[in-house]
Amino acid sequence: MSSSNQFALLKSRRFAPFFWTQALGAFNDNVFKNALVILAVYQIAAHDPVRAANYTNLAAALFIAPFLLFSATSGQLSDKFDKARLAQLVKVLELVIMVIALFGFLAKSIPLLMTLLFLMGLHSTLFGPLKYGLLPQVLDSQELVGGNGLIEMATFLAILVGQILGATLIKVPDTGAWLVGAATIGTALIGLVTSLRMPPVAAPDPNLVINWNPFSETWRNLGYIRGNRPVLLSCLGISWFWFFGSVFITQLPTYAQLVIGGDSTVYTFLLTVFSLGIGIGSLLCERLSGHKVEIGLVPFGSIGMTLFGADLHFAKPDLAAVQDLSIAALLVQPWIWRVLADLLLMAIFSGFFIVPLFALIQTRSDPARRSRVIAANNILNAFFMVVAAGLSALLLNAAGLSIPQLLLATALMNAVVAIYIYTLVPEFLMRFLSWILVNTLYRIRLDGFERIPEEGAALLVCNHVSFMDALIIGGSVRRPVRFVMYYKIFNIPLLSFIFRTAKAIPIAGYKEDPQLLAKAFDEVDKELAAGNLVCVFPEGGLTKDGEIAEFKTGMEKILERRPVPVVPLALRGLWGSIFSRRDSALGRARLPRRFWSRIGLAAGDPVPPAEASAAALEAQVRALRGADA
Repeated sequence: MSSSNQFALLKSRRFAPFFWTQALGAFNDNVFKNALVILAVYQIAAHDPVRAANYTNLAAALFIAPFLLFSATSGQLSDKFDKARLAQLVKVLELVIMVIALFGFLAKSIPLLMTLLFLMGLHSTLFGPLKYGLLPQVLDSQELVGGNGLIEMATFLAILVGQILGATLIKVPDTGAWLVGAATIGTALIGLVTSLRMPPVAAPDPNLVINWNPFSETWRNLGYIRGNRPVLLSCLGISWFWFFGSVFITQLPTYAQLVIGGDSTVYTFLLTVFSLGIGIGSLLCERLSGHKVEIGLVPFGSIGMTLFGADLHFAKPDLAAVQDLSIAALLVQPWIWRVLADLLLMAIFSGFFIVPLFALIQTRSDPARRSRVIAANNILNAFFMVVAAGLSALLLNAAGLSIPQLLLATALMNAVVAIYIYTLVPEFLMRFLSWILVNTLYRIRLDGFERIPEEGAALLVCNHVSFMDALIIGGSVRRPVRFVMYYKIFNIPLLSFIFRTAKAIPIAGYKEDPQLLAKAFDEVDKELAAGNLVCVFPEGGLTKDGEIAEFKTGMEKILERRPVPVVPLALRGLWGSIFSRRDSALGRARLPRRFWSRIGLAAGDPVPPAEASAAALEAQVRALRGADA
């Protein structure tokens, strides 16, 4: 079922029809919305700036209101019913809205079109929990990051193209309304056809009783995420992304005009650069994460968002001296390339930030409530976007900030929020440091990792070659792993922070510290009883000659107290690295002699606890490792 490349998913019926359905929906939303805004601002209220501004603000409010009002109901529907069938009904609603919208555009009826815009917001509200709740049901764990990356890329590109097309078509003299109507109705029809190709998806909670009260259900949905700290912080991180992004996107037209000095085409150009950056970052997540949910990318993303978002201020801090420059005229200015680089890189790092957070929510939420958790996330997203609009207006008008200063303030706020989140959940920062260390030094080939249980307790046993072994295993296994490690390794500076954050369990020999030894066995039993993965290195220390030493019987004592399956692991290719003891054994300085070297980590079939003797597991690990130490 697993695809080795995320683009292979576009050929799969379990993903491709849904991919095109959601992309066409995002595209149609923006064709309609932008055509409506252009019609209202440039044609109906062309000579009334106050009226034009009111129409623009009203359009934004009407589109976002359903997310606040109906996300809770939408989450329940997605958990109770077949998501494919629900998607088809939503597409029927979209088609009906677009047929009526044609008459609204022809009559230039702003009240009718605004009502339909509210209904399109409802259409997007119904599709949101369905979209992100469906992916974990149709993709396996190795495809989830790639699938999310494709969805984020398609969404932002659909928004971009939809905005451009909607604004372009409605301006066509005489036939603009007909062209917009034909585009939106045609897109809705194609979206309906692609939704009919979606295979049935089992309802996670078919016996769910719908609570139609949006206020009490919203509070209940928020309660689902309050009880799961990593999910709660991930939802807040995603909502902050929308706060951050909405500030930059909302100010982009004015920034393009007043700060850059460009004409109307320059705004579209900057929006294109930003959207492409999000798409590139989203697609790169799969490669950088090694086909797994790698939350270590989240701090990496936040660092880039802060640095390049702040540099936009320093790249062009003053208002433009000349206005209405074309794209060609701007590209000869030396400072514009720094602006474009900042915008592109900020967007790429935003993709690194957002995709792993969505994947984490999907993997760590209760499957029966996953859509309601995503609905709660959507409510928070909408709320943060409203706050962003209000705060931007306050800082620009009351505080007197310029647009570059507002962007700098937002980037600095991003740094503060990121530090706060990583303080509350150190796992994000721990995974980031692990990811940086491991991916700087090694290229890892994983074999047989589908044999590690997706849930439930298990004991992992592995040969011990280097001081990096725990980081390599912890960064490769998709579930959190509790490591039992020699206390002197546990206390190594810098690595100690990572080990403590990962809740590693220090252990000592009986002659060194019998109390620490007894405490370690108690902690291991506690973790296994909680259904977690625990990893031990049965050799009792790092290999001194590259060979696997005799496995000690401590793990047999663990299994006597708590019989759980045992998964043998084998590290390959680490002997000889600076973190192994090869240089010490040869009597030479321990210096780095190779970077980004190829190593391997293999997993064998789970062994029942009754058959998991030290000798038998040692033989299995030797066989898995082969001749490559």
